[in-house]
Parts: sequence; structure tokens; C-alpha cells
Amino acid sequence: MKKEKVNRVVLIGAGLVGSSYAFALINQAITEELVIIDVNKEKAIGDVMDLNHGKAFAPSPTNTWYGDFSDCKDADIVCICAGANQKPGETRLDLVEKNMKIFKTLVDQVMENHFDGIFLVATNPVDILTQAVKMFSGFPASRVIGSGTTLDTARFRFLLSDYFNVSASNVHADVIGEHGDTELPVWSSATIGSVPITEYLKTNPAYKAEDLDKIFENVRDAAYHIIQKKGATYYGIAMSLARVTRAILGNENCILTVSAYLDGEYGAKDVYAGVPTIVNRQGIREVVQLALTEKEQKQFDHSMKTLKDTLEPAVKNLTT
Repeated sequence: MKKEKVNRVVLIGAGLVGSSYAFALINQAITEELVIIDVNKEKAIGDVMDLNHGKAFAPSPTNTWYGDFSDCKDADIVCICAGANQKPGETRLDLVEKNMKIFKTLVDQVMENHFDGIFLVATNPVDILTQAVKMFSGFPASRVIGSGTTLDTARFRFLLSDYFNVSASNVHADVIGEHGDTELPVWSSATIGSVPITEYLKTNPAYKAEDLDKIFENVRDAAYHIIQKKGATYYGIAMSLARVTRAILGNENCILTVSAYLDGEYGAKDVYAGVPTIVNRQGIREVVQLALTEKEQKQFDHSMKTLKDTLEPAVKNLTT
């Protein structure tokens, strides 16, 4: 009898983000198979042992093992969490050249083993490295996705929900652009329930428009604050990656602010950025275009220029 095809996720990079992602996948029973690959073999094997020991408490068993690049052949998703980490005082863009070189080697090995699924990228600077994966793999843009501003949007929704004392699930607000210092909040389409946030401010004299600016600053700078306090961020981004993985494997047609390739959308071309995107089993179905204000469009244009100005020399240095 032919073995039934099951979902397989291959995780490359079992550092803090990768191991947290693996933990989330198993606890949410998102995939039937999970393969972990890491240059530190002993650490990755230890992770597999540790995760397997908790399976009696998981919603359903996830077949988990330490593997190699040959396991990519039958994978539905290869999630890359490998690379150099962001250090205190370092921006995500500072990481670009060192991680581009690492990614070239990794993607080459994945493709040599006939991978035919979807790439999901988490390593920073995520927008640039997602575009690098597209270049290195030759895959169509729909099958190369970055975590983008999914975490920023989640932080945004949480802080707004905390401020207005409503459930985060009823806060509809997006952070778009670079996953980094030039990202922007789309206040013009933000709502509490179905009420525009500008109108909701009027429902209570304690709410102040200037407080909203501070909330976004805390969203934008959250990683710096967390890194300063505990050395790295990993739980939030791991849960974001798990959410994207669920959307793909479950063919959800879910709208998430992943890093998607823009080919004219939002006036941008040949660049990856975090934007609302419909995600399903094929990867990216389509980019959802928000009606930005003139100010928001200018901020978005600046963010795209920052990404392009960083990507171009990095690609040039890689090929020289």
C-alpha cells in the first residue's frame, strides 16, 4: 500500500527562533512531520529528544527527527531560521552581508535535493533575505515568503488592544514596509471592531491621539527593548511563523502581513516588503492593496528605497 502523503516542514537553524518555532508547531499540531537541520548537530539532536519527550502532552503526534538536506525533497515548507543574530545596538540591516553568504550556501543545498515546496524565511533582515532566497532558488515569487511584518502587526494589535481594553482579535490594524526602522502603521485603515480608530478615540476623553504615536514607537522599537533585556527575541516571531505555516498547510486563504514580492503594488517594483497578503497552500495568492494616504505612501516609498539601497550593494558584493 502506498504511504499517504503527509505535511512535512523542514526547519533549518535550531537557534532560539528555530527551536521556539519547532515547539509551537508541535504544541499546535500544525504539521505531521518536522525535520530539524542545524550546523550544530548535537544541539539539534538534543532539541529533537527534548521535543519528543513532550509528545504525550501534544494535541497529536508530530514525527520529529534530526535530518539533513535530503529531507527537503519531500518537504512542503522549508523554514529558514539560520544565520547571524542581531546584537545589542545593531540594526536588522547591519546583518545583511554576513547572512546573504550563509543563505547562498543553504539555498543551494536545498535546491540540490530537488525541493519543490514553499520557502518561509525568518532570518533578519527578513525582507532582503527573502528576496535573496527568490534569487538563489529561481522559484516564483509566490513560493518564497518572509515573516515580514506579521510580528510587528501582532505587537501593534496587542498594544492597541491593551490601550483600548478590547480583545486583540477585534483590533484590525496593519504595520507594513520593512520589518525594521522604516516600517509604518496604516492608521487610515485601522479599526476597533468596525469603527475607524480616529472615531473610536472620541468615545472616551481619556483616549489621546498623541498616545497612538507612542504606541507605534513601542511597536517599532520592541525588538531593541527585548534584546536589551533578554538578549534576543524569539517567542513572538516563532508564533508568527507558526501562524503562517498553519495558513499555508491549511490552505486558509488568510490575510497576513508577510514579506511578499511587489511587482507594481503600492507603487513598488522588484522588492520584498511586509504587506497584507492572501496566503494559502500555493503560497502567496495575491497582495491586498490598502488605500494609503499621501503621507503613508511617502513613508512606504522611503521604506522601499531603504531596502533597495541595502540589497543592491549586498548582491554586488556577493557576486564579486
